[in-house]
Amino acid sequence: MCGLTGFINLKNDGANCEDYLRAMNLALTHRGPDDEGYWVHPQGALGLAHRRLSILDLSRQGHQPMSSASERYVMAFNGEVYNFLELRRQLNSTQWRGHSDTEVMLAAIEEWGIEAAVKKFVGMFAFALWDKKKRLLHLVRDRLGIKPLYCGWQGDSFLFGSELKALKAHPEFKGRIDRNSLALFMRHNYIPAPYSIYEGINKLLPGHILSLSLENPKQTSTPVSYWSVKDNVEQGMREPFTGSENEAVKQFETLLEDAIKLRMVSDVPLGAFLSGGVDSSTVVALMQANSSQPTKTFTIGFLEDGFNEAEHAKRVANHLGTDHTELYVSASQARDVIPRLPALYDEPFADASQIPTFLVSQLARQKVTVSLSGDGGDELLGGYIRYGRTNTIWNSLRKCPSMLRKILSRGMVSVPPSSWDALFHRIGFLLPPNLKVSNKGHKLHIFASLLNPKNDEDLYRELVSCWNDPTGAVLGSREPVTPFSSGHHWATTPTFIERMMFLDLITYLPDDNLAKVDRASMGVSLEARVPFLDHRVVEFALRLPLKMKIKNGEGKWLLKQILYKYVPGQMIERPKMGFAIPLGSWLSGPLRDWAENLLDEKRLQQEGFLDARLIREKWSEHLSGRRDWQLFLWNALMFQAWLEANKS
Repeated sequence: MCGLTGFINLKNDGANCEDYLRAMNLALTHRGPDDEGYWVHPQGALGLAHRRLSILDLSRQGHQPMSSASERYVMAFNGEVYNFLELRRQLNSTQWRGHSDTEVMLAAIEEWGIEAAVKKFVGMFAFALWDKKKRLLHLVRDRLGIKPLYCGWQGDSFLFGSELKALKAHPEFKGRIDRNSLALFMRHNYIPAPYSIYEGINKLLPGHILSLSLENPKQTSTPVSYWSVKDNVEQGMREPFTGSENEAVKQFETLLEDAIKLRMVSDVPLGAFLSGGVDSSTVVALMQANSSQPTKTFTIGFLEDGFNEAEHAKRVANHLGTDHTELYVSASQARDVIPRLPALYDEPFADASQIPTFLVSQLARQKVTVSLSGDGGDELLGGYIRYGRTNTIWNSLRKCPSMLRKILSRGMVSVPPSSWDALFHRIGFLLPPNLKVSNKGHKLHIFASLLNPKNDEDLYRELVSCWNDPTGAVLGSREPVTPFSSGHHWATTPTFIERMMFLDLITYLPDDNLAKVDRASMGVSLEARVPFLDHRVVEFALRLPLKMKIKNGEGKWLLKQILYKYVPGQMIERPKMGFAIPLGSWLSGPLRDWAENLLDEKRLQQEGFLDARLIREKWSEHLSGRRDWQLFLWNALMFQAWLEANKS
């Protein structure tokens, strides 16, 4: 796990090339504190830089940027290719200098060509490859988007890097905020690829290769896909798994166990995040089954009722016999992370679980350099509660005329949530247990929003939207086209649940969950590995019929059959909690002054990005208790905090 950066320089300003590279690379020190390296084109037309977090081959033979044996290629690489030993055996005629995966990758590219070689790589990666013979720069990102890669033109320089902070260190970086991307952020709480918060800078899409010729680098170059979720979803529908349930469980366990064993190869201490949920518990159970020593596991706990999973994780850890470390964090300790968020994430990012994710990464880094996580299981195996619930509701609503749905929706939202809460309180004794939930009025308003959609596209947009009208919140913006914008981006699937899972895989997973884990872990120089996103596991999961994923409204049926071989069901069977914090009460209490400063009406008007009247209205309603606007406000606050940290 490392960081990379570099640029193409049309001015051929060789005198300053290495100075620019050093400034860019310095910004990535947290991603690779163990080593740094530089390669500069003889005429200063191109430069590559690398920061190294030593995981495999700790010797100088793993130093980057690294040249191939023939000297044709130079590579700066972030990530891990776990099957490098197998590839090395296939390339046994090569004279090896060291024991790193980077050297094997270069040899594979020389032997098979870049696209054929990349298709053989099992792992997570983003890399820049300079081909001296063809004078081509290739930028490559892994299939699922586990590792980040930003790139784009700023003046006469094409900049690229693992994080935006590296690009910002180049003197030609403009830093103009893209209001259209900001509108996307206000909708999704993150900025979907290929966009970034800055004009002219994009995220390279997962599973793509971008190639630029040094002869004419500004000539439009379209990234080429070498692997896509859409193709694999549709192939899985054409060629579904036809074996029995027992055969599916056995085959999935074999694939996942192999993926985990590959990710346990490390020359430095290794462990795992453990929440006590299905995904992380399965990863840890299989790690422990394949280890002669207790697996090191890590959990963060909160003292607030309803926000603590540490007790569940501890029971699982004790049952499996792991070397478990838990840390109970006070509310003030968690809030102390907030000032660090703009620097960690580089662009506005408003998934509030970013705070506990950073804290558990910080805890793990005290004992290990590598940690496995359970990310990806929900998207692959139907784990999110909204999959089953939304599908059931939508199938019923389709039968209701759209005009009647619209009238019902307007009637529900015309009554304030506080009034609904009061009503439900009075008649609570009449309600069945499944309706005795908190914030009933707020949840009823959310349900009302699901009554209006005309089709699947509209419904999914409602489900994933924070601000339903983001262009109304962001002054002078137009919302760009994304995979949410039109059904022609969507894979052809027989059910709405499978369409939701597909869209989550190509958007929410890489741009929210994986970005969150990458920045939080790399912010403390910790490598996070994601076995569920081994592409062979993903491809098999996409062939499985939905009935093996969701049964009786419960997701991850198949995965639970594996887990229950190691952990009793009663330890796991509980409502899904997520990695949450008591954000609403914090905003009304200890964070109130911080939020009031960032949401000051005059300040909003002077900055000119967000509609001051709209933001202040929601802030006032939240403070009064009339509405719970915590997610909307956190979204606006994360932009405001980011803007304040990046004013220079």
